[in-house]
Amino acid sequence: MKIDLTGKKALIGGSSKGIGLGIATELANSGASVCLMARNESKLKEIVDQLPNFDNHSYLVVDFSKFEDYKIKVEKYIQNNQVDILVNNTQGPPAGNSLSKNIESYQEAFDLLFKSVVHTTALVIPKMQKNKWGRIINVTSVSVKEPLNYLVLSNSIRSAVVAWAKSLSVDVGKDGITINSILTGYFNTERIKELNKEKSKSLNISEIEVLEKMKSQVPLNRLGKPEEYGYLVSFLSSDKASYINGASIPIDGGLLKSY
Repeated sequence: MKIDLTGKKALIGGSSKGIGLGIATELANSGASVCLMARNESKLKEIVDQLPNFDNHSYLVVDFSKFEDYKIKVEKYIQNNQVDILVNNTQGPPAGNSLSKNIESYQEAFDLLFKSVVHTTALVIPKMQKNKWGRIINVTSVSVKEPLNYLVLSNSIRSAVVAWAKSLSVDVGKDGITINSILTGYFNTERIKELNKEKSKSLNISEIEVLEKMKSQVPLNRLGKPEEYGYLVSFLSSDKASYINGASIPIDGGLLKSY
């Protein structure tokens, strides 16, 4: 099945590395014009130059953890540019369990994971409604179904994102706009390496042991590849997925035990 996104314009958060980069690369491979969003400008420039048809792509330097600054930049961009495909993705909040976080920590995670997502989505919807076509895809986590004790901030706020997305899908479906959430399992990214490093210290075992234990929990016995994530997003962004709306789709190698 060939995915053709020629003529579509995508705005992708957290796309200088990891899952976000995997998504941006596959959308570009499918013919979309992509705008990358992240903090590291030199990295963004480097990535744009390496994408197919690099003249069709751009980037926006933003820091999702500084909402007011992010708000100004993204509002200006969307005012002046068409966005057909929005991929809501940010860096993850700090790890920790429920006893290690105070109310300020939850507020910071809310601004990072929920407030930025809702605001950006609200900005792109009017033009999508006018065009009677749009794709909104949220990068969330398997932890919304089966909480991971060491990621209490992510568990809590990403659950809110999924519930909000389901509500929004009812309101905008009639306009040819779909909104779906992807429940992310274990992928070979810098984020996983950072979390495993912390686990290694707390459990007093090597990072290799942490990684092997993580892989053993996945029926496929491996971590996912960022490009595999990109394949799913490319499909959801296409007309071939026009009847998929309001869904929460796991991509986890079978990690989730529930169904």
